[in-house]
Amino acid sequence: MNPVHRGSREPEVPLADGSPQRASAPGTPGELAWRAVVRVLRSTAVGALDSLSTVIFPAHCRVCGLPLVGFSLLPVCNACWNDLPAQIGSLCVRCGEALDADPGPGGDALCRPCNAVAPDFVKAVAHGVYESKLRALLHLLKYDGMEPLAKPLGSLLADEVLAIPDLPRELLAVPVPLHGGKRRTRGFNQSELLARGLMKAMRQRRPEMRIRLAAALLVRQRATESQAGLNPHQRRRNVRGAFFVPKPETIAGRDVLLVDDIYTTGATARACSTALLRAGAGRVWVATVARAQKQRIEQREDIELREPEGRELPMEQDFVLWEEGRPVQTGGDAR
Repeated sequence: MNPVHRGSREPEVPLADGSPQRASAPGTPGELAWRAVVRVLRSTAVGALDSLSTVIFPAHCRVCGLPLVGFSLLPVCNACWNDLPAQIGSLCVRCGEALDADPGPGGDALCRPCNAVAPDFVKAVAHGVYESKLRALLHLLKYDGMEPLAKPLGSLLADEVLAIPDLPRELLAVPVPLHGGKRRTRGFNQSELLARGLMKAMRQRRPEMRIRLAAALLVRQRATESQAGLNPHQRRRNVRGAFFVPKPETIAGRDVLLVDDIYTTGATARACSTALLRAGAGRVWVATVARAQKQRIEQREDIELREPEGRELPMEQDFVLWEEGRPVQTGGDAR
């Protein structure tokens, strides 16, 4: 089902005083006949509108390129919306990185980076792998300004968040912030739009949850280079010290759901989580629509995983530089 379209409502039956009332089933024979006529007229009108729109305003799906067969607020076909599979296989229980092998019952289900330096967040979840149609949709949202895409994408992410074990009932939803200059240039923060779509879906599926948007709680205090094209060490160095909480009293003891569009190496999620916890947050979870997995990256120019001039700096070494402002030499394999 195309998440952009709404399902049709049952027709309303006018009462004797002229006020409308939703028809009840099964109803009188006259009401049933009237409802059948309305359905025919409505389906005919919708079909005519779809046919007319495809003639007057021909459009193609921006993801697969095939012609759209009906009117839609977004140029994405039903087939593409229905081809956004969730991640499968063995994943790191902390950050969601794909594991080379199933650790088995009671095994160590942590990836190498999380084993080397545990992140400050409790768990990171994502809907699917950053590839194919999901990648194209995120590019349409982020770079082509198709803001309405955030609502259905946020709804996809809601299922992953609600499946987190022992998720608290009260959460602050904090989108990863953009620097003010980039926010003004782009006109919106895609992470904030995704957070709004995520929150709406969570409230519908779990009404007892109390989740509140805190879009201004976390601030990016300096402009950073785009993460695209940077290797893991460069990404960590790029966001080091970039985030802070201007009003720590608003977050003291609160549980936080950090929302972003893509989790790549985890540099941004780690930096944001550290800033939130230092400001007094209780716990932090991370939710992203997509997760880049090393072995399945399609576009190498987007995410280069090697140091161009040499070996990648080990995360534990970079972590000391991050925390203490000094380099440290470690023995062993530096890969």
